[in-house]
Amino acid sequence: MHAPAHKLNDEQRALLSESLAGKIKCLSNEQEIIETAIPGLFLFYSNTPTPPTAKNHPPCVCLICQGVKRVVSGSDVHVYDAAHYLVTSVDVPMAHQVLAASPEKPFMSLTLELDVMVLAELLMNAPPRGREDPGESKSRVEVGSLDRKLLWAFLRLLDLLDHPRDIPVLAPLIVKEISYRLLTGEVGHRLRQIVSARSYGHQIAKAIEWLKDNFRSSFLVKELADLVGMSPSSFHAHFHSLTALSPIQYQKKLRLLEARRIMLVDKLDASDAGYRVGYESPSQFSREYSRLFGAPPSKDLKNLRNDVFLAGGGNRRGLSRGRTRGRPEGKTPGEEPRFPRPEEFGEPRLEDPRDKCCRKL
Repeated sequence: MHAPAHKLNDEQRALLSESLAGKIKCLSNEQEIIETAIPGLFLFYSNTPTPPTAKNHPPCVCLICQGVKRVVSGSDVHVYDAAHYLVTSVDVPMAHQVLAASPEKPFMSLTLELDVMVLAELLMNAPPRGREDPGESKSRVEVGSLDRKLLWAFLRLLDLLDHPRDIPVLAPLIVKEISYRLLTGEVGHRLRQIVSARSYGHQIAKAIEWLKDNFRSSFLVKELADLVGMSPSSFHAHFHSLTALSPIQYQKKLRLLEARRIMLVDKLDASDAGYRVGYESPSQFSREYSRLFGAPPSKDLKNLRNDVFLAGGGNRRGLSRGRTRGRPEGKTPGEEPRFPRPEEFGEPRLEDPRDKCCRKL
């Protein structure tokens, strides 16, 4: 029995990912983060492993073109690579960490923010055939396997960056196609959660923004519900439906993620970090930190630093930042990287990134 046409074997996936990575390297000019001319599309580049960085993501899809990344959202840990994509269905606090990157083989990825209204329109006009939610889950972050159609859609989207005049007309169409592929894919049930609660999405989003700006301050759920124009019971139910957390739990996770970040980056001790993010009791901070991350602060930070050290090959000098113009890993001098031929995948030809210099964004 033959594999479905949209499935990729390892060689095909490697060729497509290499093509995406080549375009990202050219477009990013090896800068770490690039906001592109396409609304909601960001490119990421790093030639070293990184410590965990806490941030909130709106609903989005993240694609790795080269390297390995770990994402932690509460007790959920996802490690994914160029064979997979990650989807978030709601604005959730997460910690990101690049695990595999080097000057010879840098980490490269892209993130595309998803428009809830586009998802709602797709569900209304063409109900997707994706699988149903396999069961009640509190995860709002999931990882799926990349297929040919989704990869080619992203390649065509990146190709538009070389043709700025085409972006206003063609980018929304390709983004809509990508949204449809995600809705009909193996993690589409997570995205359908956004649309199912869309009538209250604006109020909940407003509450989330307030919490992100004021996570160090104490608050009453009733006051926050009044702020967004909802009754306390309705607010609590819809907030939990979208985030799998109560407002208090959401604030607590924001505090702990920020505390973890400043202990790692600013080298604060646990009591100072806890106080800075709003905890008055060091013992309460340590207890709740251990509950979320599985270890007390000192042990958790030691493990994180060891992870970065090992990912860098066991040599801390390998973690120094810098730029490289060296040839891609596995290529001999004079050999150019191979980009996929359209006939290998039954797709129309895309412009080869080697054909001309990429424009600066």
